[in-house]
Amino acid sequence: MFQKVNGIELYYEKMGQGTPIILLHGNGEEHKIFQQLIPKLAESYTVYAIDSRGHGRSTQVKELDYVTMADDIVKFIEALNLKNPILYGFSDGGILGLLLAARYPGLLSKLIISGANTKPDGIRTWYFRSFQLIYLFTRNPKYKLMVTQPNIEDEELANIRIETLVLAGSKDMIQEKHTRHIAECIPGSSLQILEDEDHMSYVYDNEKLYKIIKPFLDKKEEKTRS
Repeated sequence: MFQKVNGIELYYEKMGQGTPIILLHGNGEEHKIFQQLIPKLAESYTVYAIDSRGHGRSTQVKELDYVTMADDIVKFIEALNLKNPILYGFSDGGILGLLLAARYPGLLSKLIISGANTKPDGIRTWYFRSFQLIYLFTRNPKYKLMVTQPNIEDEELANIRIETLVLAGSKDMIQEKHTRHIAECIPGSSLQILEDEDHMSYVYDNEKLYKIIKPFLDKKEEKTRS
């Protein structure tokens, strides 16, 4: 299915019934990375798995910007009249989740992020230099996005007042100290550093990912933090 937002069309797949949960993929991917996770979540939730602009079957664009991409999701939620959805975002999808939770209070009910960063220097140096080199030769907007953005301040993270789970692998391309700092800045958030997992290993293994996030989803929602 397609939903028009901000002058572009977002492709998404919908499955299940219950509280809405939005799944957002990482850079250069599409919703299909969650193809085993979607039906499992659909047993308890209405799942909306979206292709971000410039990815998958959504409208292709020449430039990418996290703030604009986050606004796409806001407009998507409004257009479909979704009431306080849960959001799980991997990598770039996690960055979008942080922006939504920080800048649009009251929009989401719960947030799960994995392998996300708030600054380009949150990426381990070897990976960052590699992305810079690839962008130098290809001028690919997806690599430009990773080496120039995001720019989320600690004060913004401190504004997040919903239950939040922060995930990363112990071998993630995001520096562990950066992931820990994100969790420390979000009041009352939970942190899990997954031993021997890299940036995407536990995400691509949808069964493993489901077992990690399901206990958090099953928790009764706490009152919004003051």
